[in-house]
Amino acid sequence: MAMGAADIVPGVSGGTIAFISGIYFRLLEAINAVPGAVIGYLFRGDLKGFWGRCDGTFLISLLVGILVSIATLASIISYGLETYPVLIWSFFFGLIVASVWHVGRQVRELSPVLLGPLLAGIAFAWWVTTLPAGQVDPSGLVFLGAGALAICAMILPGISGSFILVIIGMYAPVLDAIRNLEAGFLMLFASGCLIGLLSVARLITWAFHRFHDPVLALLTGFMIGALNKVWPWKETVSWRTNSSGELVPLNEVSVTPGYYAELTGLDSQWPVALSVAILGFAMVLLVEWLGSRTRP
Repeated sequence: MAMGAADIVPGVSGGTIAFISGIYFRLLEAINAVPGAVIGYLFRGDLKGFWGRCDGTFLISLLVGILVSIATLASIISYGLETYPVLIWSFFFGLIVASVWHVGRQVRELSPVLLGPLLAGIAFAWWVTTLPAGQVDPSGLVFLGAGALAICAMILPGISGSFILVIIGMYAPVLDAIRNLEAGFLMLFASGCLIGLLSVARLITWAFHRFHDPVLALLTGFMIGALNKVWPWKETVSWRTNSSGELVPLNEVSVTPGYYAELTGLDSQWPVALSVAILGFAMVLLVEWLGSRTRP
């Protein structure tokens, strides 16, 4: 459910939640096992063997939790972002700062060599967060590609799949397709997700086995760079009209709380924002503790 809640918000990664809760590598292994389980067991009619080989109970539990979370929390999070934007983004900021600390601690041997992938991850993620929201023609092929691209980002700690959809202009079309139950587009999007998931999971698993510490340094950099997206105080420098005819921010830059108050005439709420960020940090520690209790 925490992964589902994270994936709703552009800028927060469900992969980060999976990592800090201790299920990330089990998830990768289960996804990687699916093609072999289908060929080796399911095609032969061995449902029990298929279920056990791909860790079916784990995958179904995770999928149900994500879907329930999206169905129940999407409107609540959307309302919170509209009504209390500074506080909600502060909470997410605290979550990601704690995630940076957690993932960085998994590095086995500190070395100056790791500065390269760390800085590369920071630069790339920061650059991604500065990209303006796009607008594309939501054809069937675009839905397929958007699904593959979004799921690849979602499974990587620090890269938000929903934010990738915002950048390529597919966030609103995908939400509209879900809201209007457009089965054709949703099937194409889901097919893209499946293709992307099966390919990227194997690549990430291979990378972790071969280059454990550099990959962790890169992912840590991704999360540090992503902090720019969830910084609570923003100045909107340009606007666009969405599909509903409403003006929404196109380009935003991070500013200090004091400048935000001068610019908008609103209270920056920085003391409360700091408290909420600390709460988010503490919640990650709680998730980490709960995850450690479930590990063998």
